[in-house]
Amino acid sequence: MTKIGAQDRCPCLSGEQYASCCGRFHSGGAEAATAEQLMRSRYTAFVLLDRDYLLRTWHPDTAPLDLQLDPEMQWRRLDIAATGGGGPFDTAGTVEFKAHYRHTGERGVLHETSRFVRSGGRWLYVDGDIRD
Repeated sequence: MTKIGAQDRCPCLSGEQYASCCGRFHSGGAEAATAEQLMRSRYTAFVLLDRDYLLRTWHPDTAPLDLQLDPEMQWRRLDIAATGGGGPFDTAGTVEFKAHYRHTGERGVLHETSRFVRSGGRWLYVDGDIRD
């Protein structure tokens, strides 16, 4: 797993330090209050190759049986384009994002609208639609 210091800026680009942003979710010290917070923390988990967190925050009906992360994938920037629902009092929400990456020298952008549900008081990633 890739490491980041508690005082380093969070890879989700919130402007906060990792420990007070996504780090508290990764450690289990807190749960994401919104679908966007969960989206940001999952992006950061991809950056850090935190397979366990990704599987823990994936809805059991849609989670893969196994998840292999590519250490050659370098996630560079996360842009949130839009959100729908997903607030502290909602039970479902969507987050449209663009995740910029570099892989084996090639640059690209993953543009997705992700679906989230709140189950048992926790936000979970359900699935997403890749956009052009």
